[in-house]
Amino acid sequence: MRSTIMSRRDLDFLLFEWLAVDELTKRPRFAEHSRETFSDVLDLCEELATRYFAPHNKKGDQNEPSFDGTTVTVIPEVKQALDAFAAADLIGMGMDQSLGGAQLPTTVAHAGFVWFSAANISTSGYLMLTVANANLLAKFGSAEQISMFVKPMLAGRFTGTMALSEPQAGSSLADIVTRAEPQDDGTYRLFGSKMWISGAEHEMSENIVHLVLAKILGGPPGTKGISLFAVPKFLVDADGSVGRRNDVAISGLNHKMGQRGITNTVLNFNGAVGHLVGEPHRGIVYMFHMMNQARLGVGMGAVSLGYTGYLKSLQYALERPQGRPITSKDPTTPQVPIVEHADVKRMLLAQKSYVEGALALALYCARLVDWQDSADSENERDSAALLLDILTPIAKSWPSQWCLEANSLAIQVLGGYGYTREYDVEQHYRDNRLNPIHEGTHGIQSLDLLGRKVTQRNGASLSALGAAIAQSITAAGKAGGEAVDLAAALDASWQRLVGVTMSMFASGDVEAAMANSAIYLEAFGHIVIAWMWLEQFVATDGLTGDFYDGKRRAARYFFRYELPRTAPQLQLLESLDRTTLEMLPGWF
Repeated sequence: MRSTIMSRRDLDFLLFEWLAVDELTKRPRFAEHSRETFSDVLDLCEELATRYFAPHNKKGDQNEPSFDGTTVTVIPEVKQALDAFAAADLIGMGMDQSLGGAQLPTTVAHAGFVWFSAANISTSGYLMLTVANANLLAKFGSAEQISMFVKPMLAGRFTGTMALSEPQAGSSLADIVTRAEPQDDGTYRLFGSKMWISGAEHEMSENIVHLVLAKILGGPPGTKGISLFAVPKFLVDADGSVGRRNDVAISGLNHKMGQRGITNTVLNFNGAVGHLVGEPHRGIVYMFHMMNQARLGVGMGAVSLGYTGYLKSLQYALERPQGRPITSKDPTTPQVPIVEHADVKRMLLAQKSYVEGALALALYCARLVDWQDSADSENERDSAALLLDILTPIAKSWPSQWCLEANSLAIQVLGGYGYTREYDVEQHYRDNRLNPIHEGTHGIQSLDLLGRKVTQRNGASLSALGAAIAQSITAAGKAGGEAVDLAAALDASWQRLVGVTMSMFASGDVEAAMANSAIYLEAFGHIVIAWMWLEQFVATDGLTGDFYDGKRRAARYFFRYELPRTAPQLQLLESLDRTTLEMLPGWF
């Protein structure tokens, strides 16, 4: 019986038949690996996720962490899962060997980690944050900070968080007020509060390393005056042992509608000892390294929840007898599985097109990271960076919207059962509903895309994406058949998007252009996912079997049912409509 956590067959197709990740082993950075080691890692991840993470997913949802004023208590299965992950040396699977990591391609590491987020998004959240924290410190931290914090995290002794938002500022980081006061010994004392900090208090690790944004007194105003600090829950002594409790504490737990198994806290810093990461006033630059990685992680988390919901609704549809074919008039004939009904097929096809398209995008972005990390020239590194820059807001936000819609459709496929807690799909929806907010809302991602990414370096990122799409269109032309028609539809949509983008900025009405940036993000994302489906369609050329037939049909569905959504959206954007912009508060 195939897994309902994740599709290994689809991962193998995307990694080896489409992205050809085994070709990465020809690069010096990954030369010690092979397709066999990649497959072994995927096998291990599937095994551990199935054995240690999936079984307590529902229990963690029903028994969320509690705080008695002193200690946060989490169900014991969470620590058992984290320990199993660490014991398998998976925390550093994508990190440099010099740090004790396995130096696997990011593409493989993400494909492996998707098993854990699909099995249990809450428990895997502790790990995702720890890995992102360790990566930031490994890149920007001092040798002492790497020894003090990163290596214990890779060993599974410490966990990590990111602490950005504040109660009064929310996503407006320019308005944070947490302050850092320099000390004679080179450390700082931090004062302030942080809100919505996941994984920030528990008893499952020896220490918790918080990466905290704060302002050093006398620094520039706004984001240019923000610095980054590593603030441990417990101070670390010179010999690496854990010392006394630092002056950082929680005032309570937030109770969310989903992802209830991971602690979410209000943190108070009352003179906590902090270690400056990198240079003063460059905290936003450093934190964006972690935030962008976390954004890709949130997007992959959204994919995983949509995907497992799809697999579970598919299994239900295959097994649930109800009704008869519309052409059958005899009530005495046996009922058929609901997967035979056209509307159920529509809902399953929609889910399949969303989750498999989004998974393709997530892994494509991961491969761009690998190209950056292993590039043998600045041109190659720059080209990968340009593409990754413009695709990151899409890879975060599109799955958060449309894989959530997949979860909604999974509930619908199960009918009344879908709304009950006895079945998993209602929890997957609740868990996924947080992802449109995590690591920057749709609005923030859309402003980033339209306001920065498409215009940066005179449109270099947009041009790079256009060139990549053009290559896919050319490949589809060589494949022939239906691929040519799909390519023509994609080309028309892309050219229309570029034309609308140019006209929006040529108008000079930046305020009106940006007012509907969320619509732009959605249309842009749909066109990018259509590109992912064209790529997959071409990769199946000449191949036979149910799996490949299913891929081609899902591609056809996306082009016929989903891509046309962008036409009225682009028309609205081109009109520079001011309906929302000119709405007055008193009119609501």
